[in-house]
Parts: sequence; structure tokens; C-alpha cells
Amino acid sequence: MREKETIDFTTKQRLYTYEVQPLHSMSGLDLSCNKLIGEIPLQIGELSRIHTLNLSHNNLTGENPVTFSHMKQVESLDLSYNNLNGKIPPRLIELNALAVFSVAFNNLSGKTPDRVAQFGTFEEDSYEGNPFLCGQPLLKSCNENGPSLAVTPESSISNEEDDCLINMDSFYITFTVSYVIVILAILGVLWVNPYWRRKWFFLIEMWITSGYYFIIDNLISGRFCSGLM
Repeated sequence: MREKETIDFTTKQRLYTYEVQPLHSMSGLDLSCNKLIGEIPLQIGELSRIHTLNLSHNNLTGENPVTFSHMKQVESLDLSYNNLNGKIPPRLIELNALAVFSVAFNNLSGKTPDRVAQFGTFEEDSYEGNPFLCGQPLLKSCNENGPSLAVTPESSISNEEDDCLINMDSFYITFTVSYVIVILAILGVLWVNPYWRRKWFFLIEMWITSGYYFIIDNLISGRFCSGLM
């Protein structure tokens, strides 16, 4: 009797373990978490009866094959965590059975597929990690010339420096104006109120007298000590 075969299979972002003899009932392809390199063959899109295709966590490059739109029965398509570039084929919206879709963390650019049919159910996490993608459900909108480019780090640093300079200028201006206002307020109070004016001059006189005697005392003490030596 032939032994049963077991296989771990990831579909719709869930891990399942199958044990059948033989594996005739399988209708998916899971090549995730390998070290696959190169471009995805166009012929893989001709697997019209496949229900699951998982090529995530590899080192695949190139563009998404337009032949993916031929897989009319596919329910889960995971291409995340690769180095794919180029645009997402617009014809993928024809995959009406698609329930799980992810191209996250690649180098894709351009507009996301129109939010129609099944693609109207996919959220930002399906596209995250692609800085040059734009369009819903991403926060970055597309203009007529394509995706708006992110601000370069150099520009950000320059803007931060400019902001710092502006803030310092504002600080100096505010400090100077406040200082002048305080001085004018003190002078105004002294001019209007004779009592406080007398107090102020008395305080000034006390400071001058204290300073005078402090200097005299130190000067005399210094000379006296020098004479003893």
C-alpha cells in the first residue's frame, strides 16, 4: 500500500497541511519562502484552472505578467516581498474569483487597478511597501504625469533647516519686542506713580551704595593684607 503524502500549503495567507493519496485534488502552486530569482514566466499565467498562486518571499524581478489575467479561477494571488517592478496589469480586474491579492513590498510604480469588482475589496495593505504606486486605496493620489514623487531626504533636511531659521528669526523678533514693551511699561509706571518712582530711585541708590562699599572694603582689605606681607 502506498504511503500517504503530506504537504504544507499556504493559500489566502493561511497555512494548511494536506494529507492525501495521491495529491490529485491539489489545484494551487505554493513556491513561497524560497530563493527564486529571475522573471516570472509568461506561461505561468496559462494555468487557467489554478486556484492559488503564492510566489511571495523570493527574489523575483521584472514585471507582473499580463497573462495573470487568464487565470480566471484563481482565488488567491500573493506576489509580496519580491523585487518586482513596473506597473500592475490593469486587466487583473477581470479576475472575478480573486479573494486575496497582495503585491506588497516590491518596487512597483504607476496607478493601482481600478476599484471595481473584487479589487474594490482590497485595502492599502495589499499595495504597501511600493513607494511609487499611487491611487486608491493608497493615500498618494496620481496626477496627470503619473505618481507624485516623494520628497527626497536632502529636500526634507533643507526644509527642516529653513524652518529652524525661520523659528529663530521669529524668536529674536519676539524677544526684542517683548523687551521693549517691558521697559516702556516700567517707565510708564514710574512716570505716572510717584510712590513707585521714589521706591525705584531708592532701590537704585541702595544698589549704588552697596556696590561702592563692596569695592572700598575689598580695596582696603587688599592693601592692608599687602602691607602685612
